[in-house]
Amino acid sequence: MSVVDELLLAFRSYLQSRSDPVLKHFIEGFGWSMDARTLAPHDLAVVSYLRALDRSGNGAEEVLLNRLLDAEDSLHWAQTYNIADFGGDFLQKYGWVELFGTRGHFASEEMAGGFLLLGPGVHYPDHHHVAEEIYIPLTDGSLWSKDAQPFLPRWSGEIIHHPSNIRHAMRTEDHPLVALYLWRGGPLAQKSIISGRMQ
Repeated sequence: MSVVDELLLAFRSYLQSRSDPVLKHFIEGFGWSMDARTLAPHDLAVVSYLRALDRSGNGAEEVLLNRLLDAEDSLHWAQTYNIADFGGDFLQKYGWVELFGTRGHFASEEMAGGFLLLGPGVHYPDHHHVAEEIYIPLTDGSLWSKDAQPFLPRWSGEIIHHPSNIRHAMRTEDHPLVALYLWRGGPLAQKSIISGRMQ
């Protein structure tokens, strides 16, 4: 079994271990038996922040984070935006990997899931998309805003739900953000519509 296969198993096990009703409803009935795609590994500058993380924790989020670290150099890291959207500084500290979905390491037309990385000192401005979304931070210290409300700290393991087309934004301060994400109920490869400004 490859490290990417092991990451998918860990991803599934982590989600199925959670008792949150919103999350349970989100993944209910999802078919986890997916065909694998052959994607060439692709690195990004932001992955350096992932590699520098401490691996000593043993909670559920740390276990999943360690599986991600085991697989990071076999994954196809990507970016949705370009320099014209947010500038080069943002792109140095932003990236994601789709573990499964329409573009992911495993094929699904029903739901997409993977991991978002943001380096320290990043403002990801207000944006929205048709797909309903769940984020679960795997690291502490990030700030989140939903529906133009003030930024609030969110912690590792918290479930953050964004209904369809709800504006949301994220900000990091001294520490990077690693967050699990899930998308469903809309175009799974849609580029988000930006409604906020960079700070």
